[in-house]
Amino acid sequence: MAELVREIEQADLPVVKELLAKTGKDKDYEKIERLGGLTNHSYKVTLKNGEELLVRIPGEGTEKMINRMDERKSTELACKLGIDSELLYFGDDGTKVMRFITNPQPMDNSVMKKPEVLKQAAEIFHKLHTCGVDTGVRFEVFEMAELYEKIIRDGGVAFYDDYEAVKKTVMEIKAAVDGDKPAPRVPCHCDSLVANWVLNDKGKLYLIDWEYSGMNEAMWDLSCLSIEAEYSEKEDDEFLKAYYSVENKTAGVEEKKKFIAAKLYVDYLWTLWGLTRVPFDGAFMQEYADGRYERLKKNISAYKAL
Repeated sequence: MAELVREIEQADLPVVKELLAKTGKDKDYEKIERLGGLTNHSYKVTLKNGEELLVRIPGEGTEKMINRMDERKSTELACKLGIDSELLYFGDDGTKVMRFITNPQPMDNSVMKKPEVLKQAAEIFHKLHTCGVDTGVRFEVFEMAELYEKIIRDGGVAFYDDYEAVKKTVMEIKAAVDGDKPAPRVPCHCDSLVANWVLNDKGKLYLIDWEYSGMNEAMWDLSCLSIEAEYSEKEDDEFLKAYYSVENKTAGVEEKKKFIAAKLYVDYLWTLWGLTRVPFDGAFMQEYADGRYERLKKNISAYKAL
């Protein structure tokens, strides 16, 4: 694995230098470090003057699923709202240079469950959802699912034996929850896994990586983080309380029902996304999709038991 990482870094070095030049920075950096991530190549670059930057190079195959100009709109909005770091460059090909968040703290589920962090996350979402901006970027779960289905078929990846039945159930639940009044569309991050949150050394929380962001129903973001951070029922209640208390409101029965239903949509879509990545990332992504799918089916049963 170490050899693979070195090879990837060597191949990316000319691109990193080119991006630094486009931002007017010294391309003769002092240090470069590979960061984590499921699909992209991301680097922390330290310049000779001590300045720290984040350089992102899109991963192979991502252009089939991600509109980079749409991502740029959402990234610019997030930076304007102060919920992400400063954007220095965003290329048409999805390459990106941002100010690196100073001394990021190790993030895991236990950190996201801390009351002060949970509260900040709720407030960040509320600020985003109520900013009043229409980015013009649509995030339509079932339309995206159709696109992913096509990519899966074209890639020769097998669907689950009971997929069509599960898909039908999810769509029926969505129709029942929406009724005659679907939830309004607001700016959403749409992919709020724990790795996309950064806590600096002063305790300020940031939400990063806006590849899948768009106009969506607010409950998606809340349910997504709940799933990713593995919130308990009690933590879910605290999370919803923190979100609605910004406007001195409370989460009622209907809000909680929509919250649980949104968990289904989240795992439904990201199961398919995982399958689209199998030709590129192999067994790791197959296991990722399998885990999502099993939880989706369990939550369908939980929803029906309400």
